[in-house]
Amino acid sequence: MKEELHTDPSSPGNDNELDLMRKALDASITGVIITDNLLEDNPIIYCNAAFERMTGYVRHEVIGRNCRFLQKEDRQQDARLKIKEAVQKGLPCTVEIRNYKKNGNFFWNELYVTPIKDPTGLVTHFVGIQNDISARRRAKEDLERIQRDTERLVQERTRELRESEEYLLSIIQTVRECLVVLDDQMNVLTVNDQFIRVFKVSRAETEGTNLFNLGNGQWAIETLRNLLEDVLPTNNPVLDFEVEHDFPHIGKKLMLLNAHRVELEGQYKNHVLLAIEDITDRREIERRKDDFLSIASHELKTPLTTVRGFIQILQKTPSSQLPEQFTSALEKANTHIQRLGNLINELLNVSKIQSGNIEIYRDYFDINSAVSDAINAFQEGFKTHSIMRKGNGPQKYYGDESQIVQVIKNLISNAIKYSPEGKEVIVTIFVVSDFIKISVTDFGVGIRPEEQSRIFQRFYRVTETQKAFPGMGMGLYVCEQIVKNHGGTLWVDSEPGKGSTFSFTLPLVIPADEK
Repeated sequence: MKEELHTDPSSPGNDNELDLMRKALDASITGVIITDNLLEDNPIIYCNAAFERMTGYVRHEVIGRNCRFLQKEDRQQDARLKIKEAVQKGLPCTVEIRNYKKNGNFFWNELYVTPIKDPTGLVTHFVGIQNDISARRRAKEDLERIQRDTERLVQERTRELRESEEYLLSIIQTVRECLVVLDDQMNVLTVNDQFIRVFKVSRAETEGTNLFNLGNGQWAIETLRNLLEDVLPTNNPVLDFEVEHDFPHIGKKLMLLNAHRVELEGQYKNHVLLAIEDITDRREIERRKDDFLSIASHELKTPLTTVRGFIQILQKTPSSQLPEQFTSALEKANTHIQRLGNLINELLNVSKIQSGNIEIYRDYFDINSAVSDAINAFQEGFKTHSIMRKGNGPQKYYGDESQIVQVIKNLISNAIKYSPEGKEVIVTIFVVSDFIKISVTDFGVGIRPEEQSRIFQRFYRVTETQKAFPGMGMGLYVCEQIVKNHGGTLWVDSEPGKGSTFSFTLPLVIPADEK
């Protein structure tokens, strides 16, 4: 009779098996994600390396989010309804769905969704197996199109290519970016007129010359050489790569480079297209603007502190010695002084972030108490809204308590401000994998999809709310930078007219340099 093998989950052997399984999943060329069906909104709790490569997102940007974010605004797909029905019924399903990478590029995903059930039959998790089938879909569509009308297509394509060549040449010569076409030996095949103007060279001395020999070696830039000789052969495009160089004849330039290897056959095989944008003046303007922000906010803080002190002195005067209107005016003045102080503090935070001087003072603190204290502070001052807390996080979190509380308070403040007709704000906190997830939900005006990606930019404000709601558009920018500095991610899920949910994650793992 065969003896059954019982394993202790805490045994070293079991840990080795789990480690082996993780390595096997990361070695797979197929994307794998796991969601926790027992947590609110069925969040992702695991993704393997192939999923990161396929989508461009890294793990901390994915954990805690619902899979729907992969479709971005492309939500009206029949495949989504099929997935939703299968999840609700706890059934497996297979779909082909349009997903979007972090850089916005769309790809076709062949998705296999399988439920995982406990011994009682309760669905606890879902496993999603993903394959990028974009090439297969394109090949199928191309074949069908060619088969329908080969001769007509060839004639039309011939005419279109001739027109496109003329059209593209005119674009290349008129764009503001400098464009350079190189062969596989880094010899310059052609440049556009903008390159000639910006770098003050002639076409004769440029075309046909090795890039690194241009202008007696002016372009022999080590970072540029590494970029073209080491990175591009991997067939990965280079996007927004900054290079600073002091040219002998035109001075110091800060350049933003994009480079692509042309994957065509024939005379264009192994060509490299290099786009160069001169951002020297733009960066100098940004630096001056940041300097102005820093100086202005510091200069404003000193007289504001003095005014606040005088108001506090007057408020301490016995009310019997002051007229009633005077007391009321002092209270209103103090309220506006505090509001102005908050704006100046936000300006100072933006200035510190831009200069890289914002500091994190990490220590252990009870994040549950921090959330509750923030809720209680708002509940006392805003009787129009009921602020509810759901869930619990760990009692000890290692981070900057004041900065995390600042993020929570800002999100709650926005939730109240942008839901004047709503009566409820929900703050949720729970643990997802090795992250804390905190969400603030309102039932207010909501945000249009095209503006959701821009609301975290500094000084950006949603168009419809600029007149109705006061503000400078700095709060969410500061919040995102604080969360990023803690190794987390901040995002929004919103529908116009239905409200918004702002969520952020914080890693529970202590950074190596803090241990």
